[in-house]
Amino acid sequence: MAVNDTIADMLTRIRNASLARHQTTEIPATRMTRSIAQVLKAEGFISDIEETGEGVKRNIVVTLKYKGKTRKPIITALKRVSTPGLRVYSNTKDLPRVLGGIGIAIISTSSGIMTDRDARRSGVGGEVLCYVW
Repeated sequence: MAVNDTIADMLTRIRNASLARHQTTEIPATRMTRSIAQVLKAEGFISDIEETGEGVKRNIVVTLKYKGKTRKPIITALKRVSTPGLRVYSNTKDLPRVLGGIGIAIISTSSGIMTDRDARRSGVGGEVLCYVW
């Protein structure tokens, strides 16, 4: 089945796996999902990324992180902001802060996919893809 919004599909798969307390989840590999997964790993929301499959059927296996013995998910919520039907752009000065800096906004800039903090430091704006906290 073809998926039109690969980013929303990725966020939904991570959200569902996290709520079900799964150790890993599989996501179809695209350049965008690969970049978002790398940002999530760099920010400490997920513990590992691994690519499986070959040719057209490549997948990213994301290993999720949990806190303590109760296995409370590190990722509390994921929210898609810019959709294929309504793109949301922001310049450097208007980049959103998620929960006062506790969460991150993932931004697609001309310099690549990065967090809102990195985009502010670099002085670039772009498309606000999603919020993670």
